[in-house]
Formats: sequence, structure tokens, C-alpha cells
Amino acid sequence: DVLPSPDGPVPSVSITEIRQYLRAQEIPFHDGYSCLHTPSLFTGDRGDQPLSANAPFTLFIDKTTGSFLCTATLAEGTWHDFRANVEMRHRGVTPIPPGTSEEMEEEMRQAREDARCIWERALPLWELLDEKETEETRALFGISQVTDATLKRFGVRYLRAARSLVFPWFSPQDGTLKGLKLLRVEKKGGTITYVEETLPRFDSYRNLFGLPLIGRRDTELVLTGWELDALALHQAAGVASVALPRGASCLSPTLLPYLEQFKRITLWLGEDLRSWEAAKLFARKLSLKRCSLVRPGNLQPRPLEALNQGLNVTKILRSALLAGHKSIVSFRQLREEVFGELVNTEQVSGVKWARFPELNKLLKGHRRGELTIFTGPTGSGKTTFISEYALDLCMQGVCTLWGSFEINNVRLAKIMLTQFAGRRLEDQLELYDEWADRFEELPLYFMTFHGQQSIKTVIDTMQHAVYMYDITHVVVDNLQFMMGHEHISVDR
Repeated sequence: DVLPSPDGPVPSVSITEIRQYLRAQEIPFHDGYSCLHTPSLFTGDRGDQPLSANAPFTLFIDKTTGSFLCTATLAEGTWHDFRANVEMRHRGVTPIPPGTSEEMEEEMRQAREDARCIWERALPLWELLDEKETEETRALFGISQVTDATLKRFGVRYLRAARSLVFPWFSPQDGTLKGLKLLRVEKKGGTITYVEETLPRFDSYRNLFGLPLIGRRDTELVLTGWELDALALHQAAGVASVALPRGASCLSPTLLPYLEQFKRITLWLGEDLRSWEAAKLFARKLSLKRCSLVRPGNLQPRPLEALNQGLNVTKILRSALLAGHKSIVSFRQLREEVFGELVNTEQVSGVKWARFPELNKLLKGHRRGELTIFTGPTGSGKTTFISEYALDLCMQGVCTLWGSFEINNVRLAKIMLTQFAGRRLEDQLELYDEWADRFEELPLYFMTFHGQQSIKTVIDTMQHAVYMYDITHVVVDNLQFMMGHEHISVDR
């Protein structure tokens, strides 16, 4: 695979089937919010002894996909892998966690080594000898109000050579360094943008920043979209807070087991409407009944901004809205939402295209829940245009899934990489790795179908991708190829 792609349609398994199987195999379990909890197959007693209900329930089975994760050994796999391990156990064979390829293992080992070297070169901010440099750095990142004690508690350091803040990822098991996120500031004119880089790369960087600081008895948590917000929340309100590795763009199902212990989760992901939409999406994954959402607004900016403005962060948290809603509402309950849409007219109109100002006039921007159809004769440039149009959104963090039924993924990826680099890479092959590395960071996924497919298979794959990768934009190219040329009835 040239790029990470959602695996082919996973064998769909219902929660009822999972429960029936566990009961039939006499595996004790209890219901969590997003997962079923069971004792682990990979720890403690081996062989054909039944799993004890007194053992710690450290294995979590995702209720939607059947995938599992053991938080004690980090063994993970599909529902098929789980069943295979149960069978092995019955035969008295020690279950083996599904392994990664040697190449992946080597890549992860190298990434951890690189992370360790960077971590050793980075210094705590208060150890910079030049006071002026320390103040300028704090001002640049907007953390003048964040105390040394808070930075120390979360283990944040500063890498002078790269002018970057360094956020560590420690293993919840043994406290070893597993990876890092680097954050630097780029100034263009009057605008400031934050650039993030992770070791290992994003698709395997699964840190919930702040997780090792949370006690086993903590039952309430605030989920943020940014490491600096987690610092601000802890300092201003003394609450347990963690940051998602990919911010408001994605909540990977592999992180759900670590959030099972909390009876109440407040999502405060950012200060724009995209963060608000993401919070509603994530709350569905986490179980609506335990989630509350902080609505973005003038008096409710992101947590770091609230700290800097001297706002009452505890009061903002108390005003969070319950995610679960009744089937019938009155206007009084919608009143604030309507006001929010009037105040943020620009944001409500969707994510604007950076490269197509004329398209913004027609479509206003990319809005979830809308269907846009592009038509034109063969060879008129539909695929070329749509790949550019999708790339534009993808570069702005819109998680995108491509279903190319007409041309294969390698050729499509080549077109998009050329558009992304803005140059003919075949004439400058020495630049290929640099541009490919940057392209790989985009939240872009490809379905591995080609030619005619059954509609059910395609829709199942799309739904799987939406759950796994929080896809908000799907491209189908093209409808005729996907459905075959015969029997195009109105229904289909």
C-alpha cells in the first residue's frame, strides 16, 4: 500500500454476537461505555484454565468493531484474532499477541531511539540561562501565564536548536519514553501558525498526553484537542485533563480503552465550529450519556486563551452542555445553538477552499452532510480537478476517504502528490522522499476497490472508515464504474 488505507471490509460482528461468544466460552466480562471489559488472555495463568473473574479486567473489546486491546501488554488485534487466541488457549497453547511486521518493529524502534536523543538534548524552559530568551519563548507560544510547576508536572521541555516545545509520550505500563511531539511556531505576516511533528509518525502516535498523571480513582476528565490546553486546564481548574494526539481531527478507537474508567467526560476541543462538530462526533463514540460539551464562543475560547484572558475556567466547565439529548426539544433549548450560527456565519458556511475562491462563491465551503455531484464528458478533467479539490480540504485537516473505481490508487496518489508538491517530481527524484514524508502526514485514506462493487460492501467500508478515522469527506470516482453499466435503476 502506498498510503495508509482502511483495511478491507472487516467481518462485521454485532455486540450481541460478541456477548454470546464470551458467555459460551465462559469468559467473564462487564459492559463499559464503548468497550466490553474482560480479563486478559495474555497475562497471568496460561493453558486451558478458565479465565478468573478475580483477575484484573485489562482486555477491552470495542463494541462497534470487535477489535481488542490489552492495556497491560499492549496486545491488540481484530475480533478474528481474539477468537483465534481463545481457541489456542483451549488447546493449552499460550496465546500469542498478533505481531507487527519486522519492518514496522524496526521503524518503531528507530523512532523511539530518535525520540530519546531529542529528549536528552531538550531542556526544561526554566533551565534556559538567558531570562530574555525564556520570556520571548513563553510569549511566542502564548504560555506566559503557565507556571514552571505546571510545565514540570507534564514534563514539557524546550528544544533550542529547533525552537520547539517538546511533549513526551510515556508508556502507561513502565513509564519508558515511547515518543514525542514537537511544536513550533511559524510567523507569516501578521498570522501565527503552529506546526506539529511526531515521533513515531502520526498513524502510530497514540499518546493521550497527560494520561500517566491520572489516578486510578479519578472518575471525571476533560478531553482537549491541544497539549497546551491540557496544561491550562490543570493549572486553572485543577481538573484531570488529557490532549488527543490529532486534536479535533480524529479520535482513534485504540484510545477508547484508556477512557473507560471515567464516569464523566467533558470535551473542550477548541474555539471554532469545527471543534464543536468534532466534539459531537467523538461524544457518540465515547457514549453520549457520560459526555458534556463546551460550546465555543467569545466568553468560552479554548482553555489556554481562557487562562490568558483571566476567565473563570471552572465556571466555563460547569456550563458545559450534556451531549445526550431528548427526541423532542423546544426553541429555548436551541436558542444558544441558533445564536452561535448567527455569530459564526463564516464558519457555519463550511471549510473554505484555499485554491478555489470561485468555488467558495458557489458552494460556500465543504459542509458535512451535503452531496455534490460533478458531471462532464470523459477526459474533461473531473478526476484531476476533484483530486485537487479534495487535497485542498485535506491540507486543512478535513479527514478524507477516496473511493477510486476508475483509476488505481497508485496512479491517483501520484497525481495528488504532484499537485501537493506543485512540481514534476519525475524531473527531481531527489526531492521525492521529502515530499512523500509530508504527504503521508495528511489525513487521507483510499479504499482498495477497483471496478464494479456491491453497494453494500462499499457502504460497509465507508462506515468502518468513518468510525476508525473520523472521515468527514468521502469522494466516489466515479458512480458509473462503482455500480457497473448495466441495470442502473432509479433506486440504485
